[in-house]
Amino acid sequence: MPASSAVSAAVHDRLSFLTSVLLLALAAVAWVSVVVSSLSGEDMMMTMAMPLAVADGLAFTLSWTVMMTAMMLPSALPMIALYGAIQRGAVGAGTQGVPAAVFTLVYLVVWGATGVPVYVAHTLLMRLAGLPFSYGVAVILLAAGVYQLSPLKQVCLRACRSPLGFLLGHWRAGLRGSVRLGWSHAAYCLGCCWALMLVLIAAGAMGLPWVLLITAVVAGEKLLPGGEWVARAAGGALVLLGVTVALRPDLVTVLRGGHAM
Repeated sequence: MPASSAVSAAVHDRLSFLTSVLLLALAAVAWVSVVVSSLSGEDMMMTMAMPLAVADGLAFTLSWTVMMTAMMLPSALPMIALYGAIQRGAVGAGTQGVPAAVFTLVYLVVWGATGVPVYVAHTLLMRLAGLPFSYGVAVILLAAGVYQLSPLKQVCLRACRSPLGFLLGHWRAGLRGSVRLGWSHAAYCLGCCWALMLVLIAAGAMGLPWVLLITAVVAGEKLLPGGEWVARAAGGALVLLGVTVALRPDLVTVLRGGHAM
């Protein structure tokens, strides 16, 4: 290998490592915020019925974005690091894409934006009381479980589990193309994990134990060998839990950390 090529490869390796370290640091900061928020007291929006309000919606979406950064960013690191390595190796006018930081921002903006419909859906769910609320949670658990077992889930999961295959199939040169690539990957990630996030909100009330559990499931699905079976096992468990809640509505209080409607 020529000396210039060796130096270039070393620089690329160091940049890839530095990018990964910085993204892990960002995820760590987000995790600290999530834990501190959880330990400082309950989020009243998650346990009480409140009217839809712009201020509450903005506060919820901000908290949601921080939580998604903590939960989703670590499992997205292989894709982001590989993208950064490839785009740094691109040469020629019009071939280089946006920096890895912008690619990551597109990913996080997509997840953060989902906080708006999640806030609306959760606020409407919290207007229910007693048995209707419990049955609503049971329906969400069943729907999430069925989706985990569906072919669409597997399609989205394969895209998340194979960064190289995804990039080879979706790569577009240039700034606009790389932004579209980031958007496309975020959409697949959203398709992979949206049902688990609904469970986090409806059944878990965004409690720390549920945040940790679902983060572990997401990471297992995407990063572990045989992650497809992790997804199927989670789906089966959610279906079973949904049936159990439908038969024993009082269990919603246990799931939501002592809070129900």
